Amino acid sequence: MDMSNRDPANMTFLPFEKNHDAHAFDDYLRRHWTDSFIYSGIYVIVVFGGQVVMKHRERFELRSSLAVWSGLLAAFSIMGTIRMVPELIWAVKYKGFEYSYCNGSFLEHGKVSSFWGCVFALSKVVELGDTVFIVLRKQQLIFLHWYHHITVLIYVWYSYPDHIGTARYFMVMNYTVHSVMYSYYTLRVLKYRLPKWISMLITSLQLVQMFSAITVTITSYNALSSGRECATNYKNIGWSLLMYFSYLVLFARFFYMNYIRKSPVVHEKKQ
Repeated sequence: MDMSNRDPANMTFLPFEKNHDAHAFDDYLRRHWTDSFIYSGIYVIVVFGGQVVMKHRERFELRSSLAVWSGLLAAFSIMGTIRMVPELIWAVKYKGFEYSYCNGSFLEHGKVSSFWGCVFALSKVVELGDTVFIVLRKQQLIFLHWYHHITVLIYVWYSYPDHIGTARYFMVMNYTVHSVMYSYYTLRVLKYRLPKWISMLITSLQLVQMFSAITVTITSYNALSSGRECATNYKNIGWSLLMYFSYLVLFARFFYMNYIRKSPVVHEKKQ
């Protein structure tokens, strides 16, 4: 069988993948991507208003609820990784590296990848709930945490309808890192003793994620500026580089403060 013309991620559909209407979701985000600003505004009000309300109140334990929350996000991320990684491997192996970052048809024609791309975008709204637990449990809320949540949400909703080729890498890396990260926090909240190197590994993976995102974005810019066909645009490239470079700096500082200088920025950091 000639595998070069058949995406392996699309060989076996799960029922909800098979019934997914990619065009309907694209149309929804084209018309409503600015809703991400509304969600972000509500998020800021709830989070910082919640800190004011909680200032003179006893913290909530919420250990069981947080375990369920983190566990569900871990399972979701693991499933997304399993379903999307084969498509990336197929793209690089059979179509070439440039195809993998310059062709965004996987979000339109691939039943599996378009479904998991869709729920990836929607999950950025759900993940705002992470911060509610931090507020209610009266843990330290650092700038990196809430800045990351807001900017990812807005960027993903802004970019998704354009089907940029680099999204293939952005989504796979995010799913993969979140699989490890949310699994780690689920075990932590369940009071499992885990070695410190695991938390160092997670931050290291985040740094690799940001560096890799910058790399494929610059590579897509080189292809586009050379006149080759590439599913991206200069405005998106600019926003992408600004966002990922800021993450790289912030995560590098987080790593330095927590593991080199050993002056913890925060004890329980969630991406």
